[in-house]
Amino acid sequence: MFKNILKVLILIAIGAISFVSYAGGPDRWSSDGRPGQTARVPKDHEFKVCADPNNLPFSNEKQEGFENKIAAVLAEDLNKELSFQFWPDRFGFIRNTLKSKRCDVLIGTGSAVDMVKTSKPYYRSGHVWIYRKDSGYNIKDWDSPDLRKGIIGIVDKSPVAQSLNANDLMANAKPYRLMRDLTKDPGQLVTHLAEKKIDIAIMWGPIGGYFAKKSSVPMEVVLIPEFEDVKLSGKTYWNISAAVRHGDKDRLKMIEGALDRKKDEILKILDDFGIPHTEPVFRNKLDGRQYKK
Repeated sequence: MFKNILKVLILIAIGAISFVSYAGGPDRWSSDGRPGQTARVPKDHEFKVCADPNNLPFSNEKQEGFENKIAAVLAEDLNKELSFQFWPDRFGFIRNTLKSKRCDVLIGTGSAVDMVKTSKPYYRSGHVWIYRKDSGYNIKDWDSPDLRKGIIGIVDKSPVAQSLNANDLMANAKPYRLMRDLTKDPGQLVTHLAEKKIDIAIMWGPIGGYFAKKSSVPMEVVLIPEFEDVKLSGKTYWNISAAVRHGDKDRLKMIEGALDRKKDEILKILDDFGIPHTEPVFRNKLDGRQYKK
C-alpha cells in the first residue's frame, strides 16, 4: 500500500517538474490565467512569440530555427521587443500558450487552422522525395520508374501514403513512427538515407529539406506533385501563415504589414535553411478558408 502511494507521489512530482520546465519556471505560474490568478496583459512594446524549445528547423531555445529568425525580422520591422514563450508543440500547445496569453504570436501554422486567427499565408510547402545524388535516381513524378527500385521511408499515416497506395508502391514502403520520439533525431530518415538503410525518403518539406541540406552525403530534394484526389487525409501541400488569438485584429493587421514589407528577407531565410517553398494558392477551403486568390 505504502509503495503504491509513494509511486503516485513520485508521478505527481515529476509532472510538476515537467510543467515548470515547459512553462519556463515557477515564476510563470502567476501569468497562466487560471481562475483566481492574474493573466498576463500583453504590452504594446512586446512581440512575444509562442514556440517549441526543441524543434529544429522551426525553433529552439537558442533561437536557431527559421521561425526564430523570421520572428526577429518581424519584431525589428515593427520596432517591438522580441521574446519567446517556449512550450513543447504537442497536444494543448495553443491552449497553454496563445490562448492563455503567455504569448501573442505564432510564426508558422496552417492557414486553415480554425483555433486561431491566421494571417494571409506567406509561403506554401509540400512533402518531398529525398534521395542520394550518387544513387543515379531521377524522380520527378509518381510515374518515375526509380520509385520502384528501392525502399521508401515514410512517416506512418503521412498524407503521402494515399499517393503511395494509389500508385501501387506500398510494398516498397518502410514506415517510421508518427509521433516524434524525443530520444531520436527528427532527421532520422535522412540519416538512414545517408547510411543506405533506405533508398528514398518521403518527408514534410521543411523538415526534409533542412536535414537534407545539413547531410554530409549530397541529397536531391524534389517537391512531390499534389495528389489529384485533394482531400484532407491525402493533401500534401499547405499554405503557411502567422497567427494570433481570435479577436486580436489590430495585431494581425500589424503582422501582415510586416510580412508584406519583409517578404524577400523571409524567403531568403527559408532558402538559407533549405526549406522548399512555393507561392500560396487558394484552390479550396483547406488552403485557407477566409482568403481569395
